[in-house]
Amino acid sequence: MNRDHAVSQIKGSAAFDLVIIGGGASGLGAAVDAASRGHSVLLVEQSDFAKGTSSRSTKLVHGGVRYLKQGNVSLVLEALRERGLLVQNAPHLVHSLPFVIPNYHWWEGPFYGIGMKVYDGLAHRARGAQWRHHLS
Repeated sequence: MNRDHAVSQIKGSAAFDLVIIGGGASGLGAAVDAASRGHSVLLVEQSDFAKGTSSRSTKLVHGGVRYLKQGNVSLVLEALRERGLLVQNAPHLVHSLPFVIPNYHWWEGPFYGIGMKVYDGLAHRARGAQWRHHLS
């Protein structure tokens, strides 16, 4: 993309309803949400879109399950709270998906099985939901 050409197009445009500075996960998500609601949006990014997307902002949607293995329960709980807010405020952007966790050693089945039960408990998941698939 040619920066000078893009700037000249912006200068010739009418006013925008919303200008978002930063095209990372949060900025891009906000821009998509606003545009889907009919607003005219200008998204400005210093470099490539999503180039500097941080794990702190992207983990919020997946609920931080990967941090459970590190024992960082407070970060998992924070991520789950944020995901809950996203589900409540923008249910069209957040969807539940099952986990597929391959096991390469005999001890990984029980290890990940217990971990996912803990995660399900933290996430207040309904019992009986099948989130685990054991692969040989």
